[in-house]
Amino acid sequence: MKVKKKSGPFKFKQFEIHQDQCTMKVGTDGVLLGAWADVDNCQNILDIGAGTGLIAIMLGQRTQDQDTEIYAIEIDDAAAEQAAANANAAPWSQRLNIFQGAIQDYARSTDHKFDLIVSNPPFFSGGTFSDKQDRNDVRHTVKLPHGDLLIAVRTLLQENGKFCVILPLIEGLRFQELAAPYHLYCTKVMKVKPKKDKPVERLLLQFERNKLPQQTNELIIQKEARNDWTEDYIDLTKAFYLKM
Repeated sequence: MKVKKKSGPFKFKQFEIHQDQCTMKVGTDGVLLGAWADVDNCQNILDIGAGTGLIAIMLGQRTQDQDTEIYAIEIDDAAAEQAAANANAAPWSQRLNIFQGAIQDYARSTDHKFDLIVSNPPFFSGGTFSDKQDRNDVRHTVKLPHGDLLIAVRTLLQENGKFCVILPLIEGLRFQELAAPYHLYCTKVMKVKPKKDKPVERLLLQFERNKLPQQTNELIIQKEARNDWTEDYIDLTKAFYLKM
């Protein structure tokens, strides 16, 4: 019988991520969000849909001089357990709190408020479903419709707090429209391109309760050659990636 090879941990400069129990592995989206979200003056941060725990751990690294408490919630049992193990192994584990459960339930049951909420959320609202249910759950808006996500954020966000997400281009544009009726307004956009001559593939979005002039910037990940990273991408992620 052929033995399936176990995937090893993804190693960063100051921590590593085990991911064999998680459907969605470490990827560029999570790293971008964890490196980009504004953590200044944040005492309490919440990551919705923690997955491997990557984003929460990154935010913990970025706030070592602020003594910030990081909370993360993950609905999948196995993923939540692995996220907790990854968090417990991080040098700043004492500030990382991983919970298993649905954000809808958490938002209804807690009085806690957060200065920053982040999420790398499910984004497919239609199309063909995979025959693997766990992959459907993390990629499709089945267990976390975007309306539910926005209700939870509206409930849990401090008055002057910020909410940051990463989404594909079309889903990101729709999400901005959907957020407005919840009185969450997009104040900052980073358009992400894989290369200069390629179309925008991802949007990093920041929302706040108050309408403010929107800041828009662009990030190009690599030059023409493979793994020839742009200076902007290196500046954003060099604190994490081993070879940056």
